[in-house]
Amino acid sequence: MKTINLDYAAAAPVEPAVLEYMLPYFKEYYGNPSSGHSLGERPRKALEEAREKVGILLEAEPKNIIFTSSASESNNLAIKGLAASAKNKGNHIISSTIEHFSILNQLKTLQKNGYEVTLIPVDRHGFLSLDKLAEAIKDETILISIQTANPEIGTIQPVEKIAAIAREKGITFHTDATAAAGWIPLSVEKMGVDLLTLAGDQFYGPKGTGALFIRRGVRLTPLIEGGIQERGLRAGTENVALIAGMGEAARIASENIEQNSKVVAAQRDKLKESLLANVPHLHLNGHPEQRVPRNLNLSVEFVEGEALLMRLNMVGIHVSSGSSCTSQALKSSHVLSAIGVPPELAQGSLLFTLGKENIADDIPYITEQLGQVAGLLRNMSPLYHQYLKEAEKNAPVQ
Repeated sequence: MKTINLDYAAAAPVEPAVLEYMLPYFKEYYGNPSSGHSLGERPRKALEEAREKVGILLEAEPKNIIFTSSASESNNLAIKGLAASAKNKGNHIISSTIEHFSILNQLKTLQKNGYEVTLIPVDRHGFLSLDKLAEAIKDETILISIQTANPEIGTIQPVEKIAAIAREKGITFHTDATAAAGWIPLSVEKMGVDLLTLAGDQFYGPKGTGALFIRRGVRLTPLIEGGIQERGLRAGTENVALIAGMGEAARIASENIEQNSKVVAAQRDKLKESLLANVPHLHLNGHPEQRVPRNLNLSVEFVEGEALLMRLNMVGIHVSSGSSCTSQALKSSHVLSAIGVPPELAQGSLLFTLGKENIADDIPYITEQLGQVAGLLRNMSPLYHQYLKEAEKNAPVQ
C-alpha cells in the first residue's frame, strides 16, 4: 500500500543536501563553538554561516538572529522575555484568538502573574480586525504579538499594517512566522517587525531547531540563564549540527521559495478542486486565496474527525485534524471556533499540508478514498440520516 504524507507541518524529511551538510558536525567538527582552541573554530564558523543564511531568508542582519530549540521556545523568549524586561513600562499585551498555543498558553501564565491580555477576534476568514486592534491599545501596552500566517487555516495576516499601528504607538511587535517561513517571502524590514519566530523543520531542516529575529534595541530577559551563548539570551552549548542544518535548509528555501511555492500551491489547488467537486458536503476553512501555499483545511460534514483520520491512515493517507501540537487533546479547534465554524462541523475538519513532493498522480486516489471513507462514516451518522430525512421531506413534489 502506498503512503501519502499530507501532514508536512507535523513532520517533513530533512532535505538530503541538508543531512549531508550536517553530518561532519557530529563527528569531524565536534568541537564546542565557545572553545578558545582550534577545535572550536569550525563549529563557531558554522554558527555564523547559519546565522547569515537565516538572515538572508528574512532579509535581516545575521547578528540579529538568535538560535533556539524550537518555535515554541522562540515565542516564549519573545513574549516572556519582553514582558519581563518592559514591566516598568506597562503590563498590557495584545494578541489574537487564533494564535498557536505556544503563544496563548504563556499569555495565560502571564495573566496569573499580573499582566493584562487582550485577544483580538478575527473574521470568518481568520483576518484580524485592525480597528479592534487599534482600539485595544492602552498606555500600558508593551507588546503586540500576531502570527504571520495561521498554521491551521493558512490565512496570512496584514502584518505590515499591524506593524505600522504598533510602531506609531511605540509598541514592540512580535510575529510568529513559523507557518510562513520558507513558503512566502519574508523581510523583517518591509514587514516592520521587531521580533520574528521561525522553525527549521517547517522548510526541510531538522526538528529541534528554531530562531528568533530580534531588532537592534529591543531588550529581552533570557529564559535560560547560564553562559553567554547567543548574546547572553539563550544559555547552553549550541547544537551545532542541527543549527548548521537549519541554516542550510534556509539557504535552499530562500533560493527556491518562488518556484516551490508556485508548484505546491498549484498542487494544493488541484487537490482542493478535485475534493470539492467529487466529495459532497465539504467546506473550505480559511481565505480562498490569501493563505500559505501548502495549506488546505476542509470540514467534512456529518463526520467525526478522529474516525476520519484513522480510516484515511488505514489506506495510507496521512492528514491531520489541526495543529500536531494539540492533536492529542481531542478538543475542537480553537481556530475554527474563532472563525465561526460550528462545533459539529469543526469536529470533522481535515488539515492538509503539502510538501515539495509531487502528489499530482495521487490526487485521484486521495479523492476516491476520502469519498469512500466519508460515505462509510456518514452511513453510521445519526446527523446525516436526519439530514437525509429533512431533505426528503422538503423536496418539491413531482
